[in-house]
Amino acid sequence: MRVLGIDPGLTRCGVGVVEGVAGRPLTMIGVGVVRTSSDAELGDRLVAVERGIEQWLDEHDPGYVAVERVFAQHNVRTVMGTAQASAVAMLCAARRGIPVALHTPSEVKAAVTGSGRADKAQVGAMVTRLLRLDAPPKPADAADALALAICHIWRAPAQNRLQQAVAAHRRTPGAPRASGASRTPGVSRTPGAPGTSATPRTLKGRTA
Repeated sequence: MRVLGIDPGLTRCGVGVVEGVAGRPLTMIGVGVVRTSSDAELGDRLVAVERGIEQWLDEHDPGYVAVERVFAQHNVRTVMGTAQASAVAMLCAARRGIPVALHTPSEVKAAVTGSGRADKAQVGAMVTRLLRLDAPPKPADAADALALAICHIWRAPAQNRLQQAVAAHRRTPGAPRASGASRTPGVSRTPGAPGTSATPRTLKGRTA
């Protein structure tokens, strides 16, 4: 499995490619950062991010793309730029038919370090250890991109099994319907009970 991890950002968009399978040593194929100038127009910056990601897709041909899920921040301007870069990354992958997975920062930290509250230094140290690198990738955005790829490789098998189980359940005859009412076996409705259309019986002019 070859995964391109993308840590979205307008000024620095981290990218990293990791290859391997869960339970076995992983290999870093490449790591870097797509940069744009903060003085450039927003549209030009998004085009630069797109071109940079397209180059990585062309060069490494990943089977999957893992993108950090955007979460709320106090700095609205920062989160907007992150969301825009994230959308560009997903667009580039979808245009090629490459499956895209979103992972939250806490999911990635927990997968790589064992703690969802790990700091960037801890993430970088574990990425260095897991990929058997000489030193932590710089800047931190690059290390985060590799962590995203590692996270997806380790989580994908479990996610696939869950999706297959859900799909199999939906195909099973007699499985609960998603919509519409169903009658419980062994339970009969009393004529005239709420929700029925039966009319009361009349006995000698009296209503029973």
